[in-house]
Amino acid sequence: QVHVVESGGGLVQAGGSLRLSCAASGRVFSTNNMGMGWFRQSPGKDREFIAAISASWSGTDTYYEDSVRGRFTISRDNAKNTVYLQMNSLKPEDTAVYYCAAAKKPIATIRDDFEYWGQGTQVTVSS
Repeated sequence: QVHVVESGGGLVQAGGSLRLSCAASGRVFSTNNMGMGWFRQSPGKDREFIAAISASWSGTDTYYEDSVRGRFTISRDNAKNTVYLQMNSLKPEDTAVYYCAAAKKPIATIRDDFEYWGQGTQVTVSS
């Protein structure tokens, strides 16, 4: 069984910052071997891709959705099997449940390519 657990969500004012963490665990599991991604979902909307980072053995390629590029940064701590999403200059439209996901590919950006999902963490940005 593979587990992905997000943390770090909360309430923040517009212009503020939050850092989300994604801890992965399970038998024969390592984020070093898997592409990792962050998605978010607002009420009434589809779950959307926002950031991804490649498996460590393939380099440290990162990908971002246009609306968060330059404000959000995805990174990885291989020793801790943890992926982070640093979110700066937050806007009310960033309010959503944020999900971390792991893929059995060295890099993935499409929702269907991710096999393991966390339960999500709520991020609320007040104006």
